[in-house]
Amino acid sequence: MVEIKNGSIDDFFASAKESAKEIDEGLKVTPKYTIWMETEDLFNILKPTRTKVIEYLKNKEKVYYSIMLKELGKSPSSLNKDLELLSRYKLIDISKDVNSGHGIKKVIRPLYQNQSLEFRAIV
Repeated sequence: MVEIKNGSIDDFFASAKESAKEIDEGLKVTPKYTIWMETEDLFNILKPTRTKVIEYLKNKEKVYYSIMLKELGKSPSSLNKDLELLSRYKLIDISKDVNSGHGIKKVIRPLYQNQSLEFRAIV
């Protein structure tokens, strides 16, 4: 499970310090899969249109940008904003594949494939 939390850089370092203390004490450290986000970004990612994109990508290995546009019925500028935010927090990878004789295709790969995502906001 990937946990997505709102918090500052101080929150991130406090969490890392706790893990380091466990290591120093010889305790077994459970791997954490936590992504720290600024509160505004977390609220933005939870908008219904963006959660629709997250759900759409969840069980896919990869999808072409042009197919996403068509299947989600979004405008290019809207989809680009969604993908930029997801990419900034390493939830997706965006690359380009050569489409022989037809140029280049943008490919989106979810990095949370087949994992549950838990969003946690503390205000």
